Amino acid sequence: MARKSKKMFRSPKLARRQARKRRSQISERRQKEFLWRGYTLEELKQMPLYPPEDDYDAICIATLMPSRAKRSLSRGLNLECEKLLEKIRDNGAEKVVRTHCRGMYILPEMIGTTIGIHNGRDFVNIELIPEMIGHALGEFARTRNSVTHTGPGVGATRSSSHVALK
Repeated sequence: MARKSKKMFRSPKLARRQARKRRSQISERRQKEFLWRGYTLEELKQMPLYPPEDDYDAICIATLMPSRAKRSLSRGLNLECEKLLEKIRDNGAEKVVRTHCRGMYILPEMIGTTIGIHNGRDFVNIELIPEMIGHALGEFARTRNSVTHTGPGVGATRSSSHVALK
């Protein structure tokens, strides 16, 4: 004769603790190495920015970028973006590099640095992570704030005098 298992009472605190433990084990299992377009970050850092003159079919960072970034990089970086890239190369990850160049696309060699991006009023410090590769710097420093309006005040409009008082 099979024994019936009696359901054990768990307090809500114990249930939350056990659920948290299960979630942490799942996140440990799910952690994978970062891949972008099938390449690891180390492989991307070793790649050249542009293809060599004689071999246009060679894989480089410019060919792996999304279409808008690929088109911009094929025309070459402007002077302001070149200066920013040189500052990042010289600086490493020591201090914040400030820039007004919002159109610069994030390249693998820029990962790990903190960049102050100008939003029109002040500089927003952004830590560059691998998931940002291929995006423009300006996407991460918003230039417009959302406006939240309150209700109409007394005397704001002709109809506001007829707002029922509660």
